Amino acid sequence: MAAQNYRLIPSKYTFLILIAVLAATAILCWLFTQESHAAVQTGPRYAVLAWNNLGMHCYNRDYSDIGVLPPYNTLWAQVIKLGDPPQVVTTGIRVEYCFPLNTYSAGKPPLPDKTNFWSYAKQLFDVNLPPNVGLAGKSLKGVMDPVGDHFVAEGIPLTEYYDSDARRGINPSMWRRHPYQLAYITVRDANTNVLLTKSIVVTPVSSELNCVNCHADTADATTRYPVTPTGKVDTNILVLHDYLNPGKYDPPLMQSRPVLCAKCHASAALGAPGLPGVSSLSNAMHHRHKDLPDITPDTQGCYNCHPGPQTKCLRDTMSQSFVFNCTTCHGTMANVCINPTPWLNEPRCDNESCHGSSGALDNPLYRESKGHGGTYCAGCHDSPHAIAKSREYNDSIKFTMLQKQAGTLKKCTVCHLSMPTQPFVHKMKSPSPPASL
Repeated sequence: MAAQNYRLIPSKYTFLILIAVLAATAILCWLFTQESHAAVQTGPRYAVLAWNNLGMHCYNRDYSDIGVLPPYNTLWAQVIKLGDPPQVVTTGIRVEYCFPLNTYSAGKPPLPDKTNFWSYAKQLFDVNLPPNVGLAGKSLKGVMDPVGDHFVAEGIPLTEYYDSDARRGINPSMWRRHPYQLAYITVRDANTNVLLTKSIVVTPVSSELNCVNCHADTADATTRYPVTPTGKVDTNILVLHDYLNPGKYDPPLMQSRPVLCAKCHASAALGAPGLPGVSSLSNAMHHRHKDLPDITPDTQGCYNCHPGPQTKCLRDTMSQSFVFNCTTCHGTMANVCINPTPWLNEPRCDNESCHGSSGALDNPLYRESKGHGGTYCAGCHDSPHAIAKSREYNDSIKFTMLQKQAGTLKKCTVCHLSMPTQPFVHKMKSPSPPASL
């Protein structure tokens, strides 16, 4: 759609539109939780613990010049058959996901795209993708794959915009962001299609990832050097990168657009090895910015880049109740820029200055660790940066569905048929073998 055909939402209607979106969300959640009991199996009972593998997934909205991260959300789920003891179930069931308020990312006329990722996927990632299909083959609705003792939907190409935001005639720059999107998870008998259990899970996503505070035409990073402003933040970055690295590559980045940063700089987030002798993307970015006076060594400083001061992805109980900030766990940028394996070497709950042995992890990363009865830590405590109880109401929905209250899962009879008499053991025990229905 041509830019001149957009019209802005009159400001007096903005509040009414917001109320309508919130009401639609509430109604859909209610209908989902009230599905007819006639469709629910009357035999064994089940619970599903589901979560996003990270507390926030960032992506570029515009890929015409730079690609940092693709739209790529990942959901995990673990299905529990209630019993004494409970059993982790991986066979005889089908776990599905969908986003009722966000059904597409690449639009069909007259609906505009929510991101132009598919226009540049071939140039950036050397793959031919159908619209609305992500790099790992998943769309915004589908079946989760069994992986060991859990289920995964890898690389969902989600944006933070509802379908209602992308209505015809509204300027995309005026769309309201909804970073805490809701995925609807259903577990069904693979043979009879009978509903066994369900959940509503936050799938956090933001394109607020940006560098405007420093790299706008009149900002410090542009005016400090003898480069010509381009009128666009992304190309200002490429011009500056070319200026600061003369003779290190050919052709210049400005002649190589769109540029995938991970083509040269290793990124564990993308599984990209980078080029020999070139620092990882995380190391390079944090090293370049670590001594800048306008990036403070706290959460607000980190929000300059990822994901941004509106999204505010650090929303967990540590930040809300114990005054933790980004640097409490990650250290300052001077620490982060020397991390030998970013994304694979991260803060641990069992650090002696935190929970110590009482929060022992059985894997290098919290998001892959398991605890009581072989359940994943994130299944009961939620994703990194969203550890319950979260600031965001949407994060609490799944816990309320399970135990009638927000916060860490602590009601034993969510998984146990009767109240256990043995003391609760938090640390990992070997789980029972997966059971069939």
